[in-house]
Amino acid sequence: MKLRKIFALFVFVTICASTIYAQQAQVIDKVVAVVGKNIVMQSDIEEQYMQYRLQGGIKGSASSIRCEILEDQLFRKLMLNQAELDSIEVTDDQVDQEMEYRIRYYVNQLGSQEKLEKYFNKTMKEIKDELRTIIRDQKLIDEVQRKIVEGVSATPSDVREFYNSIPKDSVPMVSAHYEIAQLVKKPPITLDEKLAVKDRLYGLRNRILKGERFSTLALLYSEDPGSAKKGGELGFQGRGELVPEFEAAAFALKDGEISEVIETEYGFHILQLIERRGDYVNVRHILLTVKVSPEALQQAYNELDSIANLIRNDSITFDEAVVKFSDEDDKVNGGYLVNPNDGSTLFAAEDLDQQVSVVVNKLQVGEVSNPVPMKTKNDKDAYRLLIIKKKTTPHKANLQEDYALIQQWTMQKLRQEAINKWIDSKSSKAYVKICDDYKDCDFKFDWNLRE
Repeated sequence: MKLRKIFALFVFVTICASTIYAQQAQVIDKVVAVVGKNIVMQSDIEEQYMQYRLQGGIKGSASSIRCEILEDQLFRKLMLNQAELDSIEVTDDQVDQEMEYRIRYYVNQLGSQEKLEKYFNKTMKEIKDELRTIIRDQKLIDEVQRKIVEGVSATPSDVREFYNSIPKDSVPMVSAHYEIAQLVKKPPITLDEKLAVKDRLYGLRNRILKGERFSTLALLYSEDPGSAKKGGELGFQGRGELVPEFEAAAFALKDGEISEVIETEYGFHILQLIERRGDYVNVRHILLTVKVSPEALQQAYNELDSIANLIRNDSITFDEAVVKFSDEDDKVNGGYLVNPNDGSTLFAAEDLDQQVSVVVNKLQVGEVSNPVPMKTKNDKDAYRLLIIKKKTTPHKANLQEDYALIQQWTMQKLRQEAINKWIDSKSSKAYVKICDDYKDCDFKFDWNLRE
């Protein structure tokens, strides 16, 4: 341990001294802090500071903001140091899977790989190398934090104590929230309609086998808008990221091979293997979807209209109708819509899907809507009835109506207290050194007094 501290001190003093000389040559980067074997660079702080400025709303002087950023970096490096001491490991597969997910997200947002490289002014290899480091460090930090707070819980007395500690004039406002349920009718698709789509896809497959380019036909005919503009290419996908039928076909292909027509919940596909790397595969595909006929859609509308009238006439309750008539899997929980942000059934007004918002704004609590069009999760046309099961008006948070929300706030406070206690303890034992440039920072923890 002493040898590690001596080595870290030697690195810190040497780099700081050489940087003073380098600054005369306009080199601006340097080591500003060391935590164990982990270092904080001036460029790390400046990059985050520029991001804050671009986001706007910065409060405080430039120096105080940089001090806050440095202390946040010290927290992270301390946890990375602890991850090493605890021998916490993150596998390459875990990192690569998350990295590919982020790359796909960035590419989809910006439109192409070339635009992504231009945006970051880096090659794809440089972007991936940097992301791997960021992701690995974050996963290690997440695991350390998970261990710190795993025993933390909020009892009812903790919740009451936290709520009562809030000054009366500072109790936060809670916006209007809704609980909404649905009853879904999915129009049936006939065998003839499916066979017609399969025949079209087999026709495209035969054209490819005779020499036409898969990517060209994907661009022209595929009904997957995300991949069609890229010649059908999906980018590297890991096991478990694709629907089972698609994944099985993709991993069974040889380089350049064209699959048979396969069916998934999204429609019918043909695939071409571009490259496989272990448990990751990159394929092109052409998707053709089976369209719901206008007659079937009208039939679904009529059925729902009849069900809505039964509910309005008290011949059946909405809950009973969901169990008896709904075609959606959520019928097992009463048809309640689930908020993807937190997994609850409560929606703030701003969290509602626009189409749902337009409908429920015209409804009273307990009133059932007329049949409204919707898209299922696999992008099929359908109809549904909506009902507001519960609605709150904007109000100051209180324990009667908002217990779950206040419990979340309490848990956040208790977890932060546990992390702060851990940092206070560990920072006194780990080797921490901070450059004199930051000696005047008003840190929350006494980092710069550690010897």
